[in-house]
Amino acid sequence: MRERFDPAEELLRIQAEHPVYPMEIPGGQTVYLVTRWNDVRAVLGDHERFSNDFAGVIGLGSNQEDPGGLGFRDPPEHTRLRKFLTPEFTMRRLRRLEPRIEALVAECLDKIEAKGSPADLMEDFALPIPSLVISELLGVPYEEQADFVKVSTDRFDFTAGPEASLQAVNEAMTYLTGLVARERQNPGEGLLGQLLRDHGDELDDRTLASMADGMLTGGHDTSTSMLALGSLWLLENPDQAAKVREVDGYVDEVIEELLRYMTVVQVAFPRFARDDLELHGQQIKKGELVLCSLAAANRDPSLGPDMDQVKPGRQTAGSHLAFGHGIHRCIGAPLAQMELRIAYPMLLRRFPTLRLAGEVPWRKLAIVYGVEKLPVAW
Repeated sequence: MRERFDPAEELLRIQAEHPVYPMEIPGGQTVYLVTRWNDVRAVLGDHERFSNDFAGVIGLGSNQEDPGGLGFRDPPEHTRLRKFLTPEFTMRRLRRLEPRIEALVAECLDKIEAKGSPADLMEDFALPIPSLVISELLGVPYEEQADFVKVSTDRFDFTAGPEASLQAVNEAMTYLTGLVARERQNPGEGLLGQLLRDHGDELDDRTLASMADGMLTGGHDTSTSMLALGSLWLLENPDQAAKVREVDGYVDEVIEELLRYMTVVQVAFPRFARDDLELHGQQIKKGELVLCSLAAANRDPSLGPDMDQVKPGRQTAGSHLAFGHGIHRCIGAPLAQMELRIAYPMLLRRFPTLRLAGEVPWRKLAIVYGVEKLPVAW
């Protein structure tokens, strides 16, 4: 749980008193919550002792989907698949998307301006931009993007229960498997087409669809939440908004601090102990679940003073765990940073008198934290 931008007081109390905290979840299983920066970084960076093979540990059958793509695979399979994607997410490759991202943001701002004040930045700005960018990246046809947005977001809505979330995962995989099959027949200019041209003989349709689903899992809702929460913070801090609007390059300093401060992915992908082990004095048995609180770790007082405040240019900004750590660090981090770097200044320059225009409802049960709506006027 959160209290606006901040982790709940109970979570911070656990961090101070019980750095590796045993909890019992429904069904009687014990899981261990890790909250301190050093411990979280140690777990995320140690794939020898901690496994991400969610499907293997819980025993998913062959007829069930393996949600999460690379995030739920261990080496050597994780290493093999990630090497195909890594070249596509270098800054040199991503720069070819920059003009298109600028155009997509401009289109969203045009629509907001045409509709007139007031507006909902969540619906008209934060939600469409990441889905459009991922559509461009993967090569999703324009006429199918509305359905693509739906399967992108439904999996993160846990208010309807876990069955609904898993159903959304299944629907996404069905769509993406079909898209890959079409791309194999006629490869386009997107990432899927490029992978099929370069590595088509090494990747079957199911595997490539799962990789695309992992990008969907990691890249859509996270960027949506950061666009919304960052915009909200800037509107509540007009002096900072003015600097982002007027000072070239200042947005980079703001982005790194906001990524740390917001930590929209509250908990990293679950890890399982490969063998009996000890972590910060706590005994953990083979197969038991370890959850790393990224939100708590990024506020750890050991990182420096005033970690509960946003201080652009903070020397420790580059050490945050908002994108995870180790071999499973988010491969799309440069793309997410590019989206934020482009979108925040364009929004503030288009609407220099932008202001909040109502109560902001906060998301309740979700791994990716955020707001439900962001009402604004100008």
